[in-house]
Amino acid sequence: MTDVTFLAHSGFLVETEEVLLLFDWWKGALPSLPPEKPLLVLVSHGHHDHFNPAVFALDDGTRPVRFLLGEGITPPAGHDCAVLRGGESVTLPEAAVETLPSTDEGVAFLVRCGGRTVYHAGDLNWWHWEGEPDPWNPRMEADFKRYTEPLRRRRLDLAFLPLDPRQQAAESWGFTYLLELADIRRAFPMHQWGDTSPTDRLLSARPDLWDRVVPVSREGQRWHFPD
Repeated sequence: MTDVTFLAHSGFLVETEEVLLLFDWWKGALPSLPPEKPLLVLVSHGHHDHFNPAVFALDDGTRPVRFLLGEGITPPAGHDCAVLRGGESVTLPEAAVETLPSTDEGVAFLVRCGGRTVYHAGDLNWWHWEGEPDPWNPRMEADFKRYTEPLRRRRLDLAFLPLDPRQQAAESWGFTYLLELADIRRAFPMHQWGDTSPTDRLLSARPDLWDRVVPVSREGQRWHFPD
């Protein structure tokens, strides 16, 4: 059993039989968290739309809580925290976690638990902005493809991937590249800034992706996936 709840922007809660995985939560109402399950809080980087220091208040003594933070975030004292750079890994009783470098700040996360692999990109994306001077955009493309190469042919049961409308014609480049690079079973668009039109455009242009892309349309949306 795996339950997924969309919180806001790039924030998701994943509940498996073994653990609760909270990714990039900075706003949006959390559902009730089962007290018997450990909580692993993963924060890709310190941008305000991915990180709120209030997240540390979740370590309130009701359950084991561990924080895995992308580099650049300074954790407060008194919490079980690890700060990770891209290319590092950590093995916990609940899960095995790997990181990839980001094309922005911090890291992307690969979490293996209960026989499933969950990928959260953070801000690792094929960022392309019209008007940037050369060689910014070509360098960004090269870095994105290099950083994501470890995902080639890898099975990702759940993948949370940026689909940012601000990129206009380039909005889906990174999203579709990863769907072709890795064996992604369910891909969740994120980083849409409350605008679901990129998902609509993607699925209209690529109806072959309907069975792999999970439309994300509202805060609090929840999905249940049986094993």
